[in-house]
Amino acid sequence: MKKIILFLMFSVSLIAQRVELIKLNGNIKDKNSRTKSLTFIDNRTDKFIGTIADKKETAEIKFENEDLKNYIENWFLNDNKKLGNTDVVVMLEELKIYDEQNENKDYPFAKLKIKMSSFLKRIDRYYFMSRFDNVIVCNPKLTTHPQRFLAPQIADIMTEFIKLSYSYSVTGAYIPENEINNYDKYLSQNYKAFNNYELKDGVYNDFKGFYNQEPNAQYSIKKNKKGKVTGLLHNGADVSYSEMYCYVDGGKAYKLTPVGFDEMKKDDKGFYIYTSRVNLFAGGKGSGIIVGAVLGGIPGALIGAAIESGTNPPNGAVQGIGYRSSQESNVYIDSLTGAYIFEK
Repeated sequence: MKKIILFLMFSVSLIAQRVELIKLNGNIKDKNSRTKSLTFIDNRTDKFIGTIADKKETAEIKFENEDLKNYIENWFLNDNKKLGNTDVVVMLEELKIYDEQNENKDYPFAKLKIKMSSFLKRIDRYYFMSRFDNVIVCNPKLTTHPQRFLAPQIADIMTEFIKLSYSYSVTGAYIPENEINNYDKYLSQNYKAFNNYELKDGVYNDFKGFYNQEPNAQYSIKKNKKGKVTGLLHNGADVSYSEMYCYVDGGKAYKLTPVGFDEMKKDDKGFYIYTSRVNLFAGGKGSGIIVGAVLGGIPGALIGAAIESGTNPPNGAVQGIGYRSSQESNVYIDSLTGAYIFEK
């Protein structure tokens, strides 16, 4: 009798957890046939993606085929019969799902943390191309089963990131093969903004100019009598704020956002501003904006546009994926791409 009861309890525990599979079955063809090989590095310290709540049950998300290296490299070969001359390396650094309850909220949000990077490889040297590093938020009021929303997001993000990696240009210095797992720190050691004690006053047109501490002398800010910035000048003539990434005044940096200027502060992880998604996304005045279909996932084209807009953007205003919440937190500025990195 005891064995029967234990068996029933075990059966119930199995039923109470759902499993949602990440199916990597999209097209990753290089339309220009420039890529010779795709090497995939799974650099996650923990391969378990996680579980989230689904009503009174829990749901786990995992890959349909967990031998990711062989699967993704064969996926590339199956979709690319005509090969080129370049060797692309894609690294998966983080992939986690979890429930997180933000401050002043009555319910938790299902979230996805994903970080991927791409490199061009030449012999034993790697050249950084791009990175996608963000947290995708699922709105529990509009999404019945969060795992059905997040699993396709993972597949679409990985698919679009791989496809876009064929056409990214190389940025920065080369990385020796023995430093590839430490590429971020290796490249960031050359950024003057991060390593210098004091920032140079002036106007910066893009994030690279800021990190290299190279203000554009042809630009200046215009202030009123109260010291408030009222405009941007180029050789003395008024121009649009869109030509400015940030400015430094009195050693303090101020980042242009859709709702005004936010002070850029720095800690051991880099520069950040304290704000929310709803403040940073153009037109995002309401916290209920959803990009793409809530239940069916986001179309790949929208994901691709979001990832691409985060690479070398003029002002870091990467387009949104997922729920644009009003939760305020430290939003970091990617030192290699200039895109915003959300942690909440």
